[in-house]
Amino acid sequence: MSIEPRALDFFKQILATPSPAGYESPVQEVVRDYATSFADEMRTDVHGNVIAARNPKAPLRVMLAGHCDQIGLVVQYIDDDGFIHVSTIGGWDPQVLIGQRLTVWGTQGPVLGIITRKPIHLLNEEERKQVPKIKDLWLDIGAKNRDEVLRVLRVGDPITVELRYQELQNGRAVSAAMDDKAGLWVVMEALRRADRSKLQVAAYAVSTVQEEIGLRGSRTSSFSVDPHVGIAVDVTHATDCPTIEKKEEGDIRLGKGPVIYRGPNMNHKVVQRLLDTAAHHEIPYQLGASGRATPTDANSIQVNRTGVAAALVSIPNRYMHSPVEMISLEDIDHAADLLARFLEELPGDAEFIP
Repeated sequence: MSIEPRALDFFKQILATPSPAGYESPVQEVVRDYATSFADEMRTDVHGNVIAARNPKAPLRVMLAGHCDQIGLVVQYIDDDGFIHVSTIGGWDPQVLIGQRLTVWGTQGPVLGIITRKPIHLLNEEERKQVPKIKDLWLDIGAKNRDEVLRVLRVGDPITVELRYQELQNGRAVSAAMDDKAGLWVVMEALRRADRSKLQVAAYAVSTVQEEIGLRGSRTSSFSVDPHVGIAVDVTHATDCPTIEKKEEGDIRLGKGPVIYRGPNMNHKVVQRLLDTAAHHEIPYQLGASGRATPTDANSIQVNRTGVAAALVSIPNRYMHSPVEMISLEDIDHAADLLARFLEELPGDAEFIP
C-alpha cells in the first residue's frame, strides 16, 4: 500500500470532521487546507462545492467528483423536559441509531448526547413487533429542561453520530461517513498523485455537497466546470457479507480493488480507457453494472449542459448508511492510482462521442 502518512492523516481528519448535507463548511475548510499544497487553482462556489484544479488552461476538462456530505440529523423540536426530537438528513435506518452516542454541532460548540427509545422491558407485545420510527426516538443531552437546552443549541442545529475512525485486521477501516469521504479522499489524492508534467488535460477534483439529498452539489459544480469528462467516485455495496444477494447486487468484495461500473449512466469509451489503464498498470479492479441512472453524482454530471462523458468508480463499502461503514484502505489507494494514471495518460484531443 502506497498511502503516505500525510495523506492518511487527511483521510482521518475529514472523517473526524462533521458534514451533514447542507452543513459541509467544516470539512470543506479541511479540504481547502490540504489541496492548497498541490492545486494550481482553487475556489469555493456559493453552494459550498470546493473545486481544485491542476493545469486549468488546457482545453479538455476532466472532473473528478467525490461528495463530502454525510447523512445526519437536525434538531426539530425541544420539549419542556429538555428532550430533543430530530429529523433526518439523508436516508437512515432508525434501528441503527438506537443507543448511539451523538453530537449536536451548535454555534457555541459541540454538545454530546445519546439517542434512545423506551427500554425493551416496557415495550408491550405489539410494540416489540414494530420497527421503530424516527418520531419514536429522542436525543438526551442530560438537560433538566427546555431552557437548559436552548442555552447550548437551537432548532436547526446539525447532528452526527460519533465520528470515530478505527482500523481493523487486513487493512479494513471503519467510521461513519465513509460514504462518501472515501470518494472525496480518492479524488483529491488522485489530483495530488498525478504528475503535472504529464498532464495534457485540465484536471479538476471537486468535493461536492448535498449528494445525500438529491445530487445537488454535483449539478451546480459540473455546470461551473463544464467538463468534457466527468468521473464520480462514490461507495457501493460490498456483497461479501451475510444476507446480501449477489444475484441482485453483483459480486463485490473488500480489498479486491475499486469497482468500475458499466451501464447507461456511463460513457463506454471512458469506461474502456479506465479498464485499459488498470490493466496496463496492473491495478486491481472489479466490474459492476447498473441498468439505470445511478443514485450518485455520475447521474447529474452525465446530463450537465449538452452532456458529459461520465463514468463511475466505486469503493466497496460494508454496512452503508450506518455508524460503522467499512472499507479497505487498499481499495482507496488503488482507486487514487487508477485515476491519477487516467489523468496522466488522457490525450488532450481525446474524443468520447459514441
